[in-house]
Amino acid sequence: MSMKEIKELAKKFTKEQLENCILQTVSGEKNDCEIDGDTLEVVNKLAKAQTVRELMEQGMSEMEAIRELARRIRQVQGG
Repeated sequence: MSMKEIKELAKKFTKEQLENCILQTVSGEKNDCEIDGDTLEVVNKLAKAQTVRELMEQGMSEMEAIRELARRIRQVQGG
């Protein structure tokens, strides 16, 4: 999974659309975001894009939002 994919998803879909795609994927349906693959991988990618989109809607630039996502991931991983 690349940051490029996450950035593209965050630009293309609203946070509500991304949430809906997550719910569709978890329930075993084909998601409207047209992302295929392992359920866990798809949900992970969509959730990251949703976080970036939400941060951008709060006023962060795209790069600031991506840096914040990376910071949060490191924090959860104990780094």
